[in-house]
Formats: sequence, C-alpha cells, structure tokens
Amino acid sequence: MSSMLILLTNCIYWNEDFVRNVLISLRTKRQNLFLSVSPSRSEANCSAIFRGDRSETLRAQSLPPRHSIPPFSQSVLAARMQCEEFKRSRGYILNATPEELEFPLAFSILMYKDMDQMERLLRAIYRPHNVYCVHVDLKSPISREVATLLQCFDNVHPASRRVNVVWGEYSVLEADLICMEDLLAHANWKYFINLTGQEYPLKTNYQIVQVLKSFKGANNVAGTLTRYNENYRRWSAAGPPPRNIRPVMGSVHVLVNRGFVQYAITNPTAKDLLDWVKQTLIPDETFFPTLNYNAQLGIPGTHTGEPHEEPFPARYKNWDHGLWFYLDDCQGKYLREICIVGVGDLPSLTRQKHLFVNKFLGDFEPAALDCIEEWYFDTIKKENNGPRHFDTSFYEAMDFVRNKV
Repeated sequence: MSSMLILLTNCIYWNEDFVRNVLISLRTKRQNLFLSVSPSRSEANCSAIFRGDRSETLRAQSLPPRHSIPPFSQSVLAARMQCEEFKRSRGYILNATPEELEFPLAFSILMYKDMDQMERLLRAIYRPHNVYCVHVDLKSPISREVATLLQCFDNVHPASRRVNVVWGEYSVLEADLICMEDLLAHANWKYFINLTGQEYPLKTNYQIVQVLKSFKGANNVAGTLTRYNENYRRWSAAGPPPRNIRPVMGSVHVLVNRGFVQYAITNPTAKDLLDWVKQTLIPDETFFPTLNYNAQLGIPGTHTGEPHEEPFPARYKNWDHGLWFYLDDCQGKYLREICIVGVGDLPSLTRQKHLFVNKFLGDFEPAALDCIEEWYFDTIKKENNGPRHFDTSFYEAMDFVRNKV
C-alpha cells in the first residue's frame, strides 16, 4: 500500500476513473484515503522573523515554495470521496462562539489562479454559519478543481455566473456584484466582505465580528475627492452622473452592511448609477464609494461627512509612493504600485488594525504566507484557550462610525 500511495502522490496528471477506483479499493480496506495533510509549521522560524531577527529573515527569503497540501487535483479527489474528513484533516474550523453565531458574515472571493493559495484563504475564514461566494475568472484553467472543492461545503457556493475579468474594466466590479446578488438569497448575514484569492486575514473571525459590531451598522468604504485631475480623466467621457449624485473615487474593497448590498443590487437609483459607472474608467473604484458618500440617498450605514481614504480597516495595502520614494517601506517588492508582501514585512503586519492584507504571491517569498498563516492559527488557539478579549475602542472612535445614516 505504501508504494501505491507514493505512486499516487508523485503523479502529476491522473486518469480520474483510475484514481477513483484506487481510492475506493483502499477505502474498502478501511485505510486512510487522504493525501492532504493537517496544517503544518513553516520551514522558517516564524517566531524569530516576527521578532525582527535579520538572519532568519534573510534565510527565509530564499526558501522554496511549500505547498500546504499536495498538488490540489489530488486533494480534490479525496475531498469528493470524504468531505468531512477532508475538512478535519485540513484544519477547517467547524465551530464558533455564541457571539459569532449571532453575527454571521457573507464573503465573496474573486480568483483566477493558484488553487493552493485560495484554499488556504478559505480555510482561514471558513465558519459553518457564514456564507461564501467564489467567482472563478472565466479564463481560469482551474475552474473544474474549484467547483469540485466547493461541493464539500453547504455554505460555500460558486458564483451563479462567471465573467472574463479584465483589470480597469467593468468586469472587475461585475464579478463582485454577481456574488453580492447571489449572497442576498441567503438570510440573516449582517455584513459583506469582498476578497481576492491573494489576500489573507489579519484578524480572526471572532475579532472581525467584534470590529463589525463596533461599527454599529456603519460601512467602511474608502473615498476621496482630492485627486481632481484623475477624477476628471476617469469620469469626463461619461457625462454628469444621474440624479444629482456626487461621484467619489475610492476602493472596491469594502465592509458593508446587508442594507447597503440590498440597495446596490435592487434599487433603481443604484442601477442608474451603475449604468453611468459602466461608461467610466476603472468603474470598480467609483461605484461603492459613490453610494457610500451620498447620504441623501438614505442607504443604511453610509457616511454623512466628507470622503475619507484613511483609516480604512477593510484592507491593508502598502502603496508605492512614487516620487516620494523615501516614504516607501515595502520589504517585499512593488508590482503595479502595490507591495507584494515579503518576509521582512511580517513584523509590522501583526500590529496593523486592518482586517485583511493585500497581497501575497505564491511564487514570491512563500515563507511570508506560511508564517502569517502559522501566526493566524496560533492566534485562534490562544482564543480557544481563553479568555477572549478584543479591544474595539480604535474602531468605535472612527469618523465613519460616528457620522453615518
């Protein structure tokens, strides 16, 4: 049997019927079918890295990629055979505190590639009482594998429609809107959080619930009116917005309540705004901020004051400062003006107030994701050992919390 498992583990391309028959044969012998492994510790000394140990940081930067699971096609086949064992062996959290159960969340995950990385994100944020929508880019080569994985979860659903996502075009926003509409079919969730497959949480589900409860219904959507030339460039071809709405530029990444999502998807004014936004450049950075900073629309939780870019706890992003390069503190690398998290960025990440960080790339300093994952699950273990306490005073004092519809 050991030689058979070795053979399976080293296969790259399988005949699915052959593998299924082998797995069934092993199952009848009451053997463990699972080729996936429990969450393991990183090959790096993560504790030393978080303490700022320079020598370990340098060593970890050169560590090769480490799949937390075997090539994912293998684990998918096993998951389809024994989903509950798959979730246990992968370390999915299958329980929650009463506070979490009373405050369910809705998530979207937009992804194109890197099945391993997306599964690690899902494993971190998964709770049985939350609901999830996964949109796989229409041109993705791994859509079949994702669909098979999602069959293991009653509360994780593929998007009802897939689009070809192209940066800067309406399709980026469209993918999120598809998931938002799908999620509205599920009752009771309180807040919506949109993610991409290259992000990772900096707060546990329990902590996220505490933060969102402290919002008291407010939405966190970054926005700005100060980039006049950029705003004009993006919007001028579309003409004036409908219904005397003031356009606002900001971020597509949001923390918004259910009422906001309901309005964005079903309200005629939102639909008129969406038609206008489709004619602009980079529409995903206009639609949500504009809805959130036009308080006269009466959308629940929207801001009554002027737009704010910071503080923006929805997402930690380290931008390239361009000519003000002396402000740059990215220890990884910049790609399209955003910092790709490297090992050297880890000590500062754990001190951030943000709920998620953008972004990691699987082929760049993979120990960075390994270590933040290890730190995250260690935090959950500490929570489980109790007592639980999370200070929300920072969030309660935010302007958008104190000045909302």
